[in-house]
Amino acid sequence: MHEHTHAHNHGHHDHSHSGKGMKTAFFLNGGFAIIEFIGGIYTNSTAILSDAIHDMGDAAAIGASIYLEKVAKKGRDKKYSYGYKRYSPLAALINTIILLTGSTVVLYQAIPRLLAPEPLNTNGMLLLAVLGILFNGVAVFRLKSESSTLSKRAIMLHLMEDLLGWAAVLVGSVLIKLTGWTIIDPIMSLGITIYILYNVFRNLSSIFKIFMQTAPDDVDADEIKARIMELEHVKDVHDIHVWSMDGNYHIATIHVVVSHQFTAAQQVILKRQIVEITEALEVNHLTTEIEFENETCEKCD
Repeated sequence: MHEHTHAHNHGHHDHSHSGKGMKTAFFLNGGFAIIEFIGGIYTNSTAILSDAIHDMGDAAAIGASIYLEKVAKKGRDKKYSYGYKRYSPLAALINTIILLTGSTVVLYQAIPRLLAPEPLNTNGMLLLAVLGILFNGVAVFRLKSESSTLSKRAIMLHLMEDLLGWAAVLVGSVLIKLTGWTIIDPIMSLGITIYILYNVFRNLSSIFKIFMQTAPDDVDADEIKARIMELEHVKDVHDIHVWSMDGNYHIATIHVVVSHQFTAAQQVILKRQIVEITEALEVNHLTTEIEFENETCEKCD
C-alpha cells in the first residue's frame, strides 16, 4: 500500500514580475542601437559598431524574454503538468545564443583592425560613451528592481556587459585622444568580447543544468533525508529526486518508510512535518510517497 501527497510551497521565492524593467531595457537598447550605428559610422570606431550589433541583439533577446517570461507565468494544464516555467530558461538560452553570435561578429570586425588601425573621431566616441553609460545605467537600475529569474539574470548580464563596455570605450577614447594610438579601439573590442564569452559559457552551464534536470545547488538532498529521519516513526527515507523548473522553482519526490501500525491520522501529521522541512530547504513542490515496513518498493530506481 502506498500513500501519496503533493505539497506546494510558495514562501521562499517571489515570482511576481511587473515586466516594466524588461520593457524599459528593450526600448533603451533598441533605440540606442540605432544611435550607435550612426555614431559608429561617423566616428569610424569598430568598438562602437560592434556594440551597436551587440545592442540590436540585446533588444531582440529582451523582446523574446518579455514574451517567454509572460508565457512562463501561465499555470499548469494538460499539456504542461508542471506549468510553463521552463520557458524562462528557454528565453535565457536564446539570449545566450544571441550573445555568442554577436561576439563572433565583433571578433570578425576587430581582428583586422589590429593589423591595420584606422583614424577615429575621438570626440564622437566620448559623446557616445557617455550616452551609452547613461542609457544602460538606467536599464540596469530598472531591471534590478524586479524579481530575478534565469532569463532576467541573462538580460542583466547583457546590460552589465554593455555598461562595462561603454566605460571601457570612455577610457579608451580619452587615451586615443591623448596618445593618438588608434589600435586601442580594436584592443578594447577584443577585451570586451573575451569577457562576454567567458560569461556566456558560464550562463550556458546554468541553463544546461536545468534542462538536464541536475539537482539545484541550493537544495541538499542529504540534508532533507537527515532531517526527515529525525522525525518520530520514520524508519527509512529513500528514492529522493530533486530538480528545478527554472532555477528558482524546485521540485522533489521522496519515499518515506513507516511502521505497519502507522495510522491515517499519523500520516497526515507526518506529511505536514515533511512539508515544513522541505519548504525550509528551498523545495517548492513536493510529492511524498508513504511506504510501510517490509513493503517492496517497485518504483525505486
